[in-house]
Amino acid sequence: MSDVPDPISVAPAERRSGLDRIPTGAKLFLILSAALLPLALIAVVATLQTTRLADSEARARLRIAATESARSIAIELIGDMTALRVAVDALGADPADAPSCARTKGVFAQQASAGARFAITDRRGRLLCGELLPSVRTEDSDLPIDAAIVPDQGVVLSFGEARTDIMARAFFPQQFLRRLGRPTSRATTFASTLVDGGTVLELETIPDDGPLRRMETLRTELGIGGLVLAAQVPSAPITSSLVIALMLPLLMWAAAAGIAWFVVDRLLLRPLRHLRASVAAFTPGQVIDARATSLPAQEIRELGETFKAISQTVAAHEAGLEEGLRRQTKLTREVHHRVKNNLQVISSLIAFHARGARSPDASAAYASIQRRVDALAVVHRHHFAELEEHRGLNLRTMIGELASNIRATASERAQAIGISLDVDAYLVNQDVAVALAFLVTEMIELASSCDPSAQIRVSVKPSDQEDRATLRVVSRALVDGDLLQDLARTRYGRVMEGLSRQLRAKLHHDPLTGAYEIAFAVIGRD
Repeated sequence: MSDVPDPISVAPAERRSGLDRIPTGAKLFLILSAALLPLALIAVVATLQTTRLADSEARARLRIAATESARSIAIELIGDMTALRVAVDALGADPADAPSCARTKGVFAQQASAGARFAITDRRGRLLCGELLPSVRTEDSDLPIDAAIVPDQGVVLSFGEARTDIMARAFFPQQFLRRLGRPTSRATTFASTLVDGGTVLELETIPDDGPLRRMETLRTELGIGGLVLAAQVPSAPITSSLVIALMLPLLMWAAAAGIAWFVVDRLLLRPLRHLRASVAAFTPGQVIDARATSLPAQEIRELGETFKAISQTVAAHEAGLEEGLRRQTKLTREVHHRVKNNLQVISSLIAFHARGARSPDASAAYASIQRRVDALAVVHRHHFAELEEHRGLNLRTMIGELASNIRATASERAQAIGISLDVDAYLVNQDVAVALAFLVTEMIELASSCDPSAQIRVSVKPSDQEDRATLRVVSRALVDGDLLQDLARTRYGRVMEGLSRQLRAKLHHDPLTGAYEIAFAVIGRD
């Protein structure tokens, strides 16, 4: 019974595709993930689109503020430098032109309160108008006006008149430029910087909000000495709210897939695995334990109860079958016991009548009948002994006892008969044992009828086939002769031929060596 494969545990792997090898829980998780992931991605894209719209609005505000700031600074600086150029032209024609210098001072009067100053000098560095300014190195360029940034102070603009060698310079402080570049709308957080090559002058600053701050930058040329106004406004910051808004759809996607898998695994898959293990471990006579380790679905609970009820019914039927088998075994043993006893009674009655026989031929006939009854009794006795084990009858012990009975019941005329045995311990069923016992008895009886002092050798050895053995009876009394042929034709031959048909094999006779040989089926070795 243990050699029969379990139909539950044996899976037809050759019929399963790659997708079928994936556990149901994993397939459920993958399907839910594939179904919910597009929704999560749509939510993330919508959040990113909102951020892009905010960035677009910030860029629009920056463009407006930067244009306004650059225009204000450029108008003021160009106007002041135009006034200086008029003064330079006038002083180039008449260095003592005091009204021109006064007009220029009047132009710079308002800026002077914020720290703006100017100076007009001749070729020898003599101040013609304004006040002396600190010397600032400017790079040679082809621009009409040269610009130089004094770090953390301001901007110096200068130009020269080649014909008169008169130079004009103007200094505009940082605070003055900051006020000029400040947008009229203060609702926008705005940062601005004047850039001249690699030199920077900060006008407006924005507090640092951390490493996740994002800025929109726009550079606008002022058109004066290569100065550039770099304006910045903050974009939508990467805050914890934005991070949560981006991550929440993905977290909800993972949570929904995970929770669905967990619920299905707890309510369906794990109880089914437990129920399958209980059914796979089921053996007839036991009751399936359908109790689940977790809270299963109602349908699975009912399925488990159904399996439990079926196993209880099977166990009850198994118990009934076992009880019936025990009764049948007892009856069989009783039948064999009575058959054995009846055969012994028949053998005793034959012996009793043989002692009262009035002629040797009658006594010999009784003895012949008794030997055949004894042969059948030996088979029944051995079969009764092994009835519980069902291994089969051992030929060595059975033929040995049969030979002893034949020698014991031999007539006075055949007391010199000799029987030698060479029998391997083969096991046969009862039908084969009965046929072999009668066949051996007939052969020995035939040999003793031909020669009362015959020496007979009985052997059982392996055959050419694995599940068969060969019975061989050899005696000089069985060498071909008139007496042997007469006995075989009139008395023994028909019986031995019938027994060979019962063994489903042909009985071979070697007339030169005096051997009878037949193959028969065996069920094993002891």
